[in-house]
Amino acid sequence: MLGKSDIVIIGGGVMGSSIAYNLLNDGYTGKITIFEKDPTYQYASTPRSAGGIRQLYTTAINVQISRYSLKKYLTFAEDMAIGNEKAEIDLKQRGYLLLGNKENINDLKIQHKIQSENGAPSELLSKEELLSIIPELNIDDLEGGLFCREDGYLDPYSVLQGYARKTRQLSGQYVYEEVDTILTEGNKISGVRLKNGVVYKSPIVINAAGAWASTLSEKIGLPIPVIPLKRQITQFDIAVPLKKKLPLTIDVTGVYFRHEGEQLIVGYAEEVEPGIDFTWSRSLFLEQLWPILSHRVSNFEQAKIIRGWAGLYDHNTKDQNAIIGEHPELTGYYLVCGFSGHGMQQAPAIGKGMSELIREGRYRTIDLSPLSYERFERNELIVEKGIY
Repeated sequence: MLGKSDIVIIGGGVMGSSIAYNLLNDGYTGKITIFEKDPTYQYASTPRSAGGIRQLYTTAINVQISRYSLKKYLTFAEDMAIGNEKAEIDLKQRGYLLLGNKENINDLKIQHKIQSENGAPSELLSKEELLSIIPELNIDDLEGGLFCREDGYLDPYSVLQGYARKTRQLSGQYVYEEVDTILTEGNKISGVRLKNGVVYKSPIVINAAGAWASTLSEKIGLPIPVIPLKRQITQFDIAVPLKKKLPLTIDVTGVYFRHEGEQLIVGYAEEVEPGIDFTWSRSLFLEQLWPILSHRVSNFEQAKIIRGWAGLYDHNTKDQNAIIGEHPELTGYYLVCGFSGHGMQQAPAIGKGMSELIREGRYRTIDLSPLSYERFERNELIVEKGIY
């Protein structure tokens, strides 16, 4: 069998869906086909993420991307509405809080300067001021913190569904089949072949396959520095509720926690071997995270695990930043991967940028060219230190 499309997007998660939506919403009239191998999104990275939205980055371009994306998420319910049905995403602007001690407080001050220069309203707080946000916080070993009140968290699965429904309304076609390989003719893209043998001809293929992106690129002899890394999240309850709802808080150890309804979730970027692994470990919480949590907030001493899950980061091993744009060695082959855990919160800006690049041949809203593949060849890395 043979199919045909003007643009093929590999990966129907939040990134692929945002790209398709932005293209169609911006007036693209060609046929867009999105291939997603997981029809229920059971193992997709988007719904397994912590849902954080922050401007607290260490690089200017990431701050700019996040500021644009936050604005889009603020109007997402109306923008993605189908008829009278709004696309609610449960956005809670409770802030993002990075805790600082003697070892990292100067780094937070440097971050604050970068964020301020790029319009992000972050604030440096004294250790005493931290108590106005989390009254129960143990500040004995802290020096202060970096806080952004505009930031917060949302429901990632609702964002994904909102994009997908709107994309379908705008004529985007989702095909729930797995892409086996990308097809080329000389130095140009010619389409994709599915696992079921069906070939789709297309002059443009966008690799937005997340943790699986590198495998597809390696198959056509174009390796990229992206590996799949497991990240675990545990949902728990406590005996004595906190006085206030939490911002997404990142401890000096890298452990992060926030409210999830009336309960809480916690995660940590633990050292793991690369690979596709969805096993969740109760012992990680009990042996490593719980002691840190109970030290930081006494209410966490009496905690009960509710459930847990694992998801995958498409981790860029070079500089922990996304790889965006056309591959220099293959015309029509676009990379949108390597987000290192930040894809969901960056999806609106990246989708807009890809729409501009494909339709007009250039970026207009935000210049994403520093994130091109060519930066590796030029050794012009954009190192993001704020990886959580």
